Parts: sequence; C-alpha cells; structure tokens
Amino acid sequence: MTPAQYAQQKAAASGSSFYYAFQFLDARRREAITAFYAFCREVDDVVDEVQDAGVAATKLAWWRGEVQQAFQGQPTHPALQALMPHAADFAIRAEHLLQVIEGCEMDLRQSRYLDYPGLQRYCHLVAGVVGEVASSIFGRTDPATVQYAHRLGLALQLTNIIRDVGDDARRGRIYLPMSELQQFGVTAAELLRREAPWGYSDRFQALMRFQAERAHLCYDEALALLPEADRRAQKPGLMMANIYRALLREVESTGFQVLHQRIALTPVRKLWIAMKTNWRGR
Repeated sequence: MTPAQYAQQKAAASGSSFYYAFQFLDARRREAITAFYAFCREVDDVVDEVQDAGVAATKLAWWRGEVQQAFQGQPTHPALQALMPHAADFAIRAEHLLQVIEGCEMDLRQSRYLDYPGLQRYCHLVAGVVGEVASSIFGRTDPATVQYAHRLGLALQLTNIIRDVGDDARRGRIYLPMSELQQFGVTAAELLRREAPWGYSDRFQALMRFQAERAHLCYDEALALLPEADRRAQKPGLMMANIYRALLREVESTGFQVLHQRIALTPVRKLWIAMKTNWRGR
C-alpha cells in the first residue's frame, strides 16, 4: 500500500461528510486534502481510542516529533509521507499540524469548558486551523478567505458538539459551556445519565436551541465573509457547510434527542447535498 492509498483508506473508512466534498476536487488537490484529513484522523483517534491518558499523551508527543521530522524531510508515518509532497504547494506549515495536535491534547487535559470563549479556543485548534489549511488546498486567492474558513470551522465544530452530546458524555466529556448549562438550569449529572429518561427536559431543549441558534449564526457569518473571488474554488467547503447544516436541522427536527442516540445523514443524502451544491455553486 502506498502512502496515498493509506490516506485514501483512512479518509474513506471514517465515513465523514468531508469525504464526499473531496470527490469534486481535481486529483492533486484531492490527494492533498485526503492526506491532511488522514493526519487529522490519526491524531484525533489517539484521544478517542486510547483509554489511558498517559499513553495517549505519549502518542501525541510522538506525533509532535513526527511532524517536526517530516518538515525536515524525513516523514515515517504514511499519512505524513502522503502529505509532505503537497505541503509547499499549498502553504501547509508545521505550525498548522502542531496546532491540531495541541487541540487534541486539550481533550486529555480537560473534559469541561467553563465558558464559550474557552470553547472557542478549542474549536480554533481542532476546526479553525483545519479550515484554514483546507481553504488553501481548495484554492485561496483572497486573504479574507482565511476569516471565512475559521468561521466555517467553528460552525462545523459547534454542529459536531450538538450532535455528539450523548456520545461525548459517555466518554465523560461535556463541551457545552458550564456557564450556559447553569444559565438554563441543566446539570452536568443530567447529561451524564446513562439510562432512560436520560437528561431530557424542557430546560435541556432550551439549552440546545440556544446552541443551535449560535451555530446557525456562525454559518451565516461564514458565508457572508467568503469573498466572491474565491467562491468557486471554495465549493468543497460550501458542500461541507450544507451537509452539516442539514445535519443540524435534522437534530433540531428530533427535538434534540441526542443523549441516547447519534443522529446522522445517510450517505446518499450527503452525496446529493454535495452534488446539488456543486451545481448551484452555493
């Protein structure tokens, strides 16, 4: 298996909505974004799959060293072997990859966020930086597109957080800011409950409506920030925005029944949204 084949397999196996948007790129850009996504999955999987926090920290430290080594011309992991031939062409720097690792390390250090600014810092590292790199690979000509990419990354990550409240709680993590739980009278113990009726209540629904409204606002702000000159090139990002926003609306339509199940769109629906975005250009 070549490094490029490894990255392709890693990206396809994830089942992520991102994978559908990649298919509309030319071969060179598709290989670059697939390799970058494979790297992001590798470091994210360390946190999600390694039970011992000390072992996970050691693995992420190894990845830090691997990134430094890769940018010195000696990558050993196939994900970075696949990515490095594209790094110079798309202005991908070691700093970008190290920030993604830093975001994953935050998951090892804390399982709660006191307020929204604290959560935004986490989202910047695990999603905003990813959006910045992706926008460069897609074809960024206007510097203002970086702001769009960071705002869209925030919107996508907030959607993930809303969808995964139950899954995250089963791992002992709560990303919804503690100050906002308090604002709506929802306790952490309610979210962490692992049996019916779980933590559902009118208070929980009000809290989640607040989260969804903020995510929708971020989508609107991101689209408003996208310069017209880059709109065509950034269509893969717009595909992701439309897929994730459809997911957010699906979650809303269930009354935010996310504590006992993971709501998802079907692959066919994701592909249809991506195709429709490609045709319409928005």
